[in-house]
Amino acid sequence: MSEERYKLHPITIFLNFLKGAKELILPFAFIFGVNLFTGDGFSLDWQTMIPLAIAAVVLVFPLITGFIKWKRFVYWFEEGELRIEYGLFVKKKRYIPFERIQSLNYIEGIFHRPFGLVKVKVETAGSGKEGEAEAELTAIPRADADRIAEKIEEAKSGGAILVEPLLTEEGETVPQQAPPVKVEAVTKYRMSNKDLVVLATTSGGIGVVISAVALFLSQFADLIPYEKIYDEVMVFLKFGYMFIALVIFLGLLLAWGISVLMTFLANYQFTIQTDEDHIYITRGLLEKKKITVPFNRIQGINITQNPLRQLFNYGVVTVESAGGGGSDKDEKIKLLPLVKKPEMLAILTDLFPEMEWQAELVKAPKRGLHFYYRLDFIWMVPLIGGLSYFLFPYGLFSLLVLPLILALSVWQHRTVGYALTGKQLTMQFRTFSKHTYFLLRKRVQAVEVTQSIFQRRKSLASIQATIMSGMLGMTARINHMEVEDAGKILAWYEPSNNSQTIETTEKGSPEISG
Repeated sequence: MSEERYKLHPITIFLNFLKGAKELILPFAFIFGVNLFTGDGFSLDWQTMIPLAIAAVVLVFPLITGFIKWKRFVYWFEEGELRIEYGLFVKKKRYIPFERIQSLNYIEGIFHRPFGLVKVKVETAGSGKEGEAEAELTAIPRADADRIAEKIEEAKSGGAILVEPLLTEEGETVPQQAPPVKVEAVTKYRMSNKDLVVLATTSGGIGVVISAVALFLSQFADLIPYEKIYDEVMVFLKFGYMFIALVIFLGLLLAWGISVLMTFLANYQFTIQTDEDHIYITRGLLEKKKITVPFNRIQGINITQNPLRQLFNYGVVTVESAGGGGSDKDEKIKLLPLVKKPEMLAILTDLFPEMEWQAELVKAPKRGLHFYYRLDFIWMVPLIGGLSYFLFPYGLFSLLVLPLILALSVWQHRTVGYALTGKQLTMQFRTFSKHTYFLLRKRVQAVEVTQSIFQRRKSLASIQATIMSGMLGMTARINHMEVEDAGKILAWYEPSNNSQTIETTEKGSPEISG
């Protein structure tokens, strides 16, 4: 294995500087706001220039640290490992065996593309906390990234492949070796512009935009002139509630437009490709990302449909993958961000032919319906009573919540179901969106069946299955099913165990365990 040392591209200095400077944006904005804008308005004199000069000096440090990080960072291949060395005063080394590397995820930002560079995130089964990659190469040529992938594939395939031996002049045979044959990735799906527009307009990203704006404004609470804002609001109120409603509507419309643009840019040219061992997901316009998902790390598949998308027969397919997820902060990998149900099933059948995608579900019994809304009524009725009494007569409008809760509960009850087909468990339930999980028995980590004292009177039980996914795992749960159904799922999961026992907890709620 080669011991040649490789360095990152010099653009890494600038990228590290931007990363460090980004953390100083809020402190700098506060300094500029306090020192340049006083109670008398804009002010610029030698006293206000001192903190600004200090801020300018502080800004040099990210540039220096960016240079040092680039200068001291090297990586190489040795003894079946990707080895990384970095640090100035404290030299750190990280050795990652090739067999532990699950995937290499590429990111091409706007500063990478002009130079033909990519950022590489090395994902392993035990990648860092909060979705962090095991290692990150900030900027390297695409050819060097492909070289790392080739080294990994060569190591996992057991090295080179023997071919016909070579005969020397002395008559001795010397075995020759040929590199393993690389199978080209095949395109399985490319998102159409129509589906991309539907995805962007129904993404629900408006909440993210509003939260980001609120978080940004909270950093400048001391600078916000609340008294002036209050006076302006009072002036606005003179124009009537319709004018205020129009202003709020325009603000929400602007936030929705920003979320649509962000979703469009993030999922532009969404493409799925596969080879024998991996799924490759490519997306993005300004920042192009390539996520690699090994087939053998996929623990389950989740199809999600919110009410609006379900109405038009659209759905989102999410991969539950063990170890590195390929996204920041342990975010789930979206295999199909948005696609029509018939096309979705065709793609999933092509990718995972061993799984059953249209199994007939066993539904929850009718006698369990009241469990879905009883708890909601317990805490909602006093609240509605208080609003109706203290805000009469407008508080009576809160009574409209009751039929909505009842309708949602009936919808949840009709959605719940499961199916057992050979080595696969399918579980379907609804919070507000409809979720359908497809789990293979060999991937399920645990099956738990619980039964409260109220469920026992009705011969009902709740069932949940847990699989490895990201750092915390994933649990699918269906509530208020027949006890016999719980026994079937336990027997399916542990066929060697011919009996189930019921254990009573300290709280008096019995629990069925297999």
